[in-house]
Amino acid sequence: MSQIYLEHAATDRAAHIWRYTTWEKAHPTGKVDDFPSSTSPKISISQIDGNPAPSGVSIGEASTSDLERLGHDLDFDDGTAAPTFIAALADSVSILTIEDKTKLESPLLIKIETTGDICSIRLLIDIGDQVEGEIITLIEGNANWTGILREGRYGQNSIVNDVVTQITGQRLLRCDSLTLERDAQIKAGTVNASSSQAKIDIRHWLPEPGSSLKVNGSILSSEDNKVDSHIEISHTGRETYSRLEWHSACGGKSNTTGTGMLRIDAGAKGADAGQLFHNLLLSERATANSIPELEVLESEVVGCGHGTANGPIDEQQLFYLSTRGFDEEQARSALIAAFLNAPLSDMGSQELHGYLIQRIENHLKTI
Repeated sequence: MSQIYLEHAATDRAAHIWRYTTWEKAHPTGKVDDFPSSTSPKISISQIDGNPAPSGVSIGEASTSDLERLGHDLDFDDGTAAPTFIAALADSVSILTIEDKTKLESPLLIKIETTGDICSIRLLIDIGDQVEGEIITLIEGNANWTGILREGRYGQNSIVNDVVTQITGQRLLRCDSLTLERDAQIKAGTVNASSSQAKIDIRHWLPEPGSSLKVNGSILSSEDNKVDSHIEISHTGRETYSRLEWHSACGGKSNTTGTGMLRIDAGAKGADAGQLFHNLLLSERATANSIPELEVLESEVVGCGHGTANGPIDEQQLFYLSTRGFDEEQARSALIAAFLNAPLSDMGSQELHGYLIQRIENHLKTI
């Protein structure tokens, strides 16, 4: 696996994926030929209320056949250095399995507790057909640098809300490559607060008819944090649907970047895709970049659009809240919370939403 990485270690700074955060900066040591020692995180699984995971749900070590069936060959085009590096670092491959027709009554909580200086994990996701439920993957712990690679599939007719959250303040490299099978309805959420540095590369594939995907991001950065998120959604099946909404609130001297690529291949008739990036600048020194892109190779589409907006907190809204008894700090916090809550509220149920709000509310005070 290390040999595969070395074939891709030299990256092109002009490539979209590395334009704002180079591979040298995302690499744990800054030396792209370096393979530092890495520890494996502790993984636990339960329901969000602390009860054991229900029957039909398991997590364990993946087999070679699992990897052949669910792995995506780690082909991230110009971004292949990152996933192949994580795969080379990881001591083993884990797999989350949810069997066909499983109905989760309560959100499933997967805790990934990182330790040591450098920590890495490769996790396969195997969601069976007609599964209904919600999954929260919580990355926590004290590792200085964490690499997480998720690959897999959402089965036919599955209805799943899948949220990944990291609120540790440490460095993160995350790569996702996930396929939606026929008529799958998926909400994929990302919540990140106060990572000192995060490089996130998310790829979703819609190769079969009728699949529907909503990708939501809620990003909070402060001090001198740097968060760089790249999201690609590829439509190859007919009558597929996707929406991407990414909100970033930037305080201090932080910098956030959001780049998106919606790709509609030839033959993906009836595809409907859209993306929107919103950046809220909370400081004169904070900066944000948004670069939405489209690649449409099919003429018979329902629609395909993109947009981006940057700006500070609305002074009129601050004034309105002040007339309702809010002091300046309260009004500011309320508007930031409302901005971040827009994508949060679309990630899933009230129970899931309440859990996510609790995880980030303390970080609102830092900006």
